Amino acid sequence: MLHSLAFIPQGQEWLIILVVVLVLFGGAKIPQLMRGLGRGVSEFQEGIRETKDKFAQGLRDAETPENKG
Repeated sequence: MLHSLAFIPQGQEWLIILVVVLVLFGGAKIPQLMRGLGRGVSEFQEGIRETKDKFAQGLRDAETPENKG
């Protein structure tokens, strides 16, 4: 039976992945690649936070007595 996570890299797989990344991008490009990845993750987290804040504000607005008319 297949699990929902079909492939999770183990010890040797990580080594192969790192070698492939080095070959494809070269040693000089990896820091730049990681910075871009970090910025993308930060922007994603900021978007999640803003969405949660807007949702919470919408709930507070819906609960105010003036809207229960």
